Amino acid sequence: MKLKTTIKNLAILVVMIMSSNAFAQDGFQGQAIYMSKTTVDMDSFGGREMSPERKKSIMERMKSMLEKTFILDFNKTESMYKEDEALEAPSGGRGGFNMGGMSAGTVYKNVKDNQLLQDQEFFGKQFLIKDSLVKLDWKMTGESKQIGKYTCFKATATKKVDAADWTNMRRRGGDRGKKEADKKETAEVKSDSTKADVPKDPFEDIEIPKEVEVVAWYTMDIPVSAGPGEYWGLPGLILEVNSGRTTILCTKIVMNPSDKNEIKKPTKGKEVTMEAYQDIVKKKMEEMREMFRSRGGRGGGRRN
Repeated sequence: MKLKTTIKNLAILVVMIMSSNAFAQDGFQGQAIYMSKTTVDMDSFGGREMSPERKKSIMERMKSMLEKTFILDFNKTESMYKEDEALEAPSGGRGGFNMGGMSAGTVYKNVKDNQLLQDQEFFGKQFLIKDSLVKLDWKMTGESKQIGKYTCFKATATKKVDAADWTNMRRRGGDRGKKEADKKETAEVKSDSTKADVPKDPFEDIEIPKEVEVVAWYTMDIPVSAGPGEYWGLPGLILEVNSGRTTILCTKIVMNPSDKNEIKKPTKGKEVTMEAYQDIVKKKMEEMREMFRSRGGRGGGRRN
């Protein structure tokens, strides 16, 4: 068993050395196209009461938010990740339909200087998140698979979920919590029929988990410590990420393209750290919840 492990590690080392030599030239740059898709469990948020047509209509409207195409330009130490502007809806603005007034811009990473810069719009305000890179504690599994023509290896990690990560919102207690909440709501309506006219606080049964498991597949055929969005820190380009309800998959790679995009740092917006930005999001979410409560759950106040 130990001999097989040693042979496998030596083989990986040889691949890394050969690949590193191939990409050592100055001016090296690559481009990767990623498709990002997030699934939503409509039944967990009142969808069971909707007709199939209503569900379909809502999912179509959310499609621009749940399915996106991104471009990653990278060299040996830097990368720039942003949404493909050519595919945006004409009337959707820079980020199309976005969740809670959040519109993500460019994510710039520099692994040599350990620097993260992220252009972020939030409720009409422009922020420039400036912080150190957060490296996940990756665990190598030894598993491999093919993604296109590239041999990829599997790595897993546990990631802390921030307040701005709406993609991981879920009903408290999962399926069990959903059933208990439905029973409680039915009992309350039966005991007091007037409650049927009072909208329920949509935030009451929703939670964001503190942590989520991340599964990444990287290729040492392209030995750069880069990947989509916040992901990096592996001995090769990350081609696939599965995190919570979101899957990010690389669909195309162009090495040393003739028409290179300049990898540049975002500069616009109020400078904040990642922690400070997350605090701003938390406060805004609580403010929205209080507004909902004070208006009785209706945006325009109660109706007589």
